[in-house]
Amino acid sequence: MNLNLTLPDYAYETIIKFIRDFTLGKGVVVGLSGGLDSSVVLALCVHAIGPEKVIAVHMPDSITPSIESEHAKIIAEKYGVDMRIINIEPAVRELKKISGVSSLNAVANLKARTRMTILYSIANENSLLVAGTSNKSELLTGYFTKYGDGASDFAPIGDLYKTQVRLLAREIGIPEEIIRKKPSANLLPDQYDEDELGVKYEILDRILYGIELNIDIRKIQNILGVNERVIRRVYALYESSKHKRVLLYIPKLGIRTVNTDWRE
Repeated sequence: MNLNLTLPDYAYETIIKFIRDFTLGKGVVVGLSGGLDSSVVLALCVHAIGPEKVIAVHMPDSITPSIESEHAKIIAEKYGVDMRIINIEPAVRELKKISGVSSLNAVANLKARTRMTILYSIANENSLLVAGTSNKSELLTGYFTKYGDGASDFAPIGDLYKTQVRLLAREIGIPEEIIRKKPSANLLPDQYDEDELGVKYEILDRILYGIELNIDIRKIQNILGVNERVIRRVYALYESSKHKRVLLYIPKLGIRTVNTDWRE
């Protein structure tokens, strides 16, 4: 066993069918950051339901690198979708004042929740669904804001690890400059995913895949030849973020309980 990740042959077709079946003729709104994940999600939605049913919303603030806005425009133009640009700086400034929030982490999360509020407001106004852009690597490590970028009506790439999203991006024609760009949430200055996670996605995804397969830490270490400390850090991220992958924790009293064993 080598824990190498490939893109399933059926990935593209399955996601396209999923989007069509889930939306049932409705349009979608996508938060288009200019990064890889949101670019892939927007492209998949366009392929599934057409550009006329997709609205892209780019929501920069004062620290958003100009390259991100340029890439967002490139993707919106490439796929022929309506793109709205909404600067969140004034809203975040007022919310900071009202809530008394000042720490870097709290402000970063406030930005993510402000963006999701805007997306849901647009969706509500236009009877649309919100397409999420989180990938499996982020979901399993908790590298997202609860009720922020982690909130959506459906998540087209939620079962693809970051390295698999890159493979899919090449398959569907996302520009190479976006694929190769250093991943960043851009919620804080000079913020990069792999710096905060403490491991490159190429290694992180293989460790997570080992966890998915229920492989022991020692065996993952032997397979990957990675320092045990790195593997235990990934395990810790996975364990400590469980609450972010559950909508609500509910004490079980009935035969079937919402969010526990009630499957829609």
